[in-house]
Amino acid sequence: MAFGSLREGKSKRIQSVKITPLAVPDMPLLNCKGVHQKVFLRSLIEVTTEGGLVGLGETYGSRRTLLGLQRSADALVGLDPLHLHDLRHRVVEALPEGGGVNAPTAVADHQLTDVVTSAFEVACMDLQGKILGRPVSDLLGGKVRERVAFSAYLFFKFAKQYDADRPDRWGEVLTPDAMVGEARTLVEENGFKSLKLKAGHLEPALEIETMLKLRETFPGAPLRIDPNGGWTVETAIRIGQTLDGVLEYMEDPVLGMDAMAEVASAVSMPLATNMVVIEFEHLEEAIKKNAVQVVLSDHHYWGGLRGSSHLARACQALGLGLSMHSNSHLGISLAAMTHLAAATPNLTYDCDTHYPWIETDIIEGGKMQFQDGTLTPPAGPGLGVALDRTAVDRLHQLYLETGIDDRDDTATMRRYIPDYERRVPRW
Repeated sequence: MAFGSLREGKSKRIQSVKITPLAVPDMPLLNCKGVHQKVFLRSLIEVTTEGGLVGLGETYGSRRTLLGLQRSADALVGLDPLHLHDLRHRVVEALPEGGGVNAPTAVADHQLTDVVTSAFEVACMDLQGKILGRPVSDLLGGKVRERVAFSAYLFFKFAKQYDADRPDRWGEVLTPDAMVGEARTLVEENGFKSLKLKAGHLEPALEIETMLKLRETFPGAPLRIDPNGGWTVETAIRIGQTLDGVLEYMEDPVLGMDAMAEVASAVSMPLATNMVVIEFEHLEEAIKKNAVQVVLSDHHYWGGLRGSSHLARACQALGLGLSMHSNSHLGISLAAMTHLAAATPNLTYDCDTHYPWIETDIIEGGKMQFQDGTLTPPAGPGLGVALDRTAVDRLHQLYLETGIDDRDDTATMRRYIPDYERRVPRW
């Protein structure tokens, strides 16, 4: 009855929902599961009201996410975009089986209802801002900082995608010295003040050497390392102790809450996660076991922008540090991240972003530009971004042409190394 009564209000309702799958050219970036495919997948959400306003959202483009979005879209027709509890209720009713969304080769998973609700919530908050004439950051409590700091995201990589004719502009990065060169370029082009290494690919000794050379090259920069659970407990403890005083934190060095707790008890730096604490229900165990000291928020699966704000308050109350996780994304997600970060008082570390690795976008004006490693939330009501329809059409056509509809870094790795075996942990 309560949800039914909400639907009978007189404010402008959602008239239609459009989901457009996109494929975005990617770099051959290495991780513990393999290597990025030649495209990464995103879903563009356009929610239109009876009055003609359009709210934008962006989320994963994996097969299960896209299907969940499509199956839920009709349930949003008639929704008041200000009624976000009703939004959640409608998505849960449309997806009664729930389930995870990530590809089988992933090392963590997220609930389908959380991911779908989060995606639609961003579009509804974009609408709310346009209805009220206020930016999304105001809807989250108002900006506490004018500029949001991001870190350089460093990846070991192959010289080119397996089917490309020539190396990409970054070339091969498979040694500590080459990684220093990559870091120099990212810092020079974007002004980043902190650096994060995606680890778990090279032998631990080489990744230790990489971090030490980064410390030598960037003596004042906060450094962090993330092997996505690619190490055993023993390896993680050894690396953590070796890099004592070098790292600001280690991110997900091992898999599982108990393993994280064991490492945390033996190293001096904080442990961060976006793999073992990915729902509110996980916080209690993490605190009891002292397994995690920094939580990496992500509005794509923490219940959207409001859910991520609630996570920030919980972290503050529990004495946990807070930063922001990133996956491969476009400008709508980056705009949402930046509004959220600008309105989060206890953001204690620079945010992650894959954004410098892409060379195209679907927002008007082209890619957003970092200044001194920071961004300001886009100006204007809502998210402050609009679509470049030509770019949307181009990336949708690429989705249709490639035939890739899910992520599989391991199978892609076998294009380069035919006998590659996925092992997590590997070292």
